[in-house]
Amino acid sequence: MIQTNYNPDVLTCLANLSNDEVFTPPSLANEMLDLLPIELWSNPNITFLDPVTKSGVFLREIAKRLMKGLESQIPDKQQRINHIFTKQLYGIAITELTSLLSRRSVYCSKTANGKYSLCETFTNEQGNIHYERMQHTWQGGKCTYCGANQEVYDREGALETYAYNFIHTDKPEKIFNMKFDVIVGNPPYQLNNGGGSGSGATPIYNKFIEQAIKLNPRYLTMITPSRWFTVGTGLNEFRDSMLKDKRLKKIMDFTDANDCFSGLNINGGVNYFLWDSQYNGECEFTNICNGRRSTSKRRLDEFEILIRFNEAVEIIQKVQQISEKNISDLISSQTPFGFLTNQYGSKENFKNSISLISSKGIGYVKLDEVTRNQEWIDKYKVVIGKAVSGHAGEMDVNGQAKILATIKLLKPKEICTQTYLVV
Repeated sequence: MIQTNYNPDVLTCLANLSNDEVFTPPSLANEMLDLLPIELWSNPNITFLDPVTKSGVFLREIAKRLMKGLESQIPDKQQRINHIFTKQLYGIAITELTSLLSRRSVYCSKTANGKYSLCETFTNEQGNIHYERMQHTWQGGKCTYCGANQEVYDREGALETYAYNFIHTDKPEKIFNMKFDVIVGNPPYQLNNGGGSGSGATPIYNKFIEQAIKLNPRYLTMITPSRWFTVGTGLNEFRDSMLKDKRLKKIMDFTDANDCFSGLNINGGVNYFLWDSQYNGECEFTNICNGRRSTSKRRLDEFEILIRFNEAVEIIQKVQQISEKNISDLISSQTPFGFLTNQYGSKENFKNSISLISSKGIGYVKLDEVTRNQEWIDKYKVVIGKAVSGHAGEMDVNGQAKILATIKLLKPKEICTQTYLVV
């Protein structure tokens, strides 16, 4: 017998397609919207913007809430639909394809003024879901707005440029010529600048958050990788700004990204937050790890990085009171000898060479190629892996989390690349 009681939401299915531009499942979108005050859904004057719409899921779920919340104020269903879609909901698509997808899921038509559109009053095809093909602004081989590599993203007309509308302008408020009360979304996480993942990928989600804050909405909620808590290429200023921002009211941090995006691996997990322009105080920080939930209201800028485990904060405070030497004083900075992760040295051993230990094994370099810490060359050295393999904090089958990925002993005349740190 054919079973007909399973009717999955197509946007739930779509959310599992890609690890590059992560689509948001409807359930997650609603968890984020639950952070907002409930009275917003019955206010006909509140405006909402998703500046990075992909599937249109945020706008669709907001529309559902407004349809219910405004029923008593605008009893006529069609008038209510027309009002919500034309006066309250706005989106900026990240590609032409996602603009069509978003309009289809929000308006039930890929053209806002089409025959099957739910809204009767749009006079143009885009409606309030905007898309404009943009070009990068190149200077010195990099885009001045997003840092994209010109060799990778200077493309012919048939290919996507990934010059996202929202962050490739100095005046994002001019896109719709209006101010928004709520900004919500799931921004693209990174740009591949020619080296694949890792060192070849540049974080970009921070630029969407910074641009959204410039618009000064009443509320902002977005979901991003949690790597910005501690690391990330070019994220130092962003991290410092976020940790000092007393308008960050809540953060929901998931150590395992699968708790939000089923089937997708995002190293270090993900988080979503509520930023409230009228709030000034401590942040309610919740960490979800291996099914365990911990919540604490605390200052985010107590340390240089954001400690994600609330239980660890008290431990660190006790350790600091002892005033012993910090472990950071015992471990080298990144790139201890000046060699990046993609530098492997010569395959052939030669006279007076120094062994270079990298992720690909042993190579050979000259003494004058060592630009840092030459005094360590003739000593024994203990090195540890800079990064933990797998997902930070994620438990294995035995319920254990790996802290150090690799420990090696280097002999005199042996050095290492950025893959390792020297203890």
